[in-house]
Amino acid sequence: MILRLALTGCVLAVLAAPAARGETLLAARTLRANTVIGPADVTVSDSAAPGALSRPDDALGLETRITVYAGRPLHAADLGPPAMIERNQIVPLLYRRGALSIETEARALERGAAGARIRVMNLDSKATLTATVTPTGAALVD
Repeated sequence: MILRLALTGCVLAVLAAPAARGETLLAARTLRANTVIGPADVTVSDSAAPGALSRPDDALGLETRITVYAGRPLHAADLGPPAMIERNQIVPLLYRRGALSIETEARALERGAAGARIRVMNLDSKATLTATVTPTGAALVD
């Protein structure tokens, strides 16, 4: 498409770029908070939405942090790694320093994904501690 403008007797030709087309990842159904996204949960639209994810691989296996309604775009800020530990779950509580290794049980006071720091309560001493969630689902005290 060529746009012609006349400026004081001169003709200025401007080439207009075609409208940018992109793909947007949409929720195929309403995804409640804490839902792990699978292939049937997303669809790709030809329209572009600012800040939205564009490839299904960017969302598959992640967990929604908020409710995303059907047909709405998925944004990276609305997703995160899935929780390994749920609130009130009994989890192994580990303490390691050098050759010393102590293992007991604790109750998770928060939910968390691998690498997250959560509060746990030692079931023996009733002490509240901050621990890091391990990829195996245990709580590691530093």
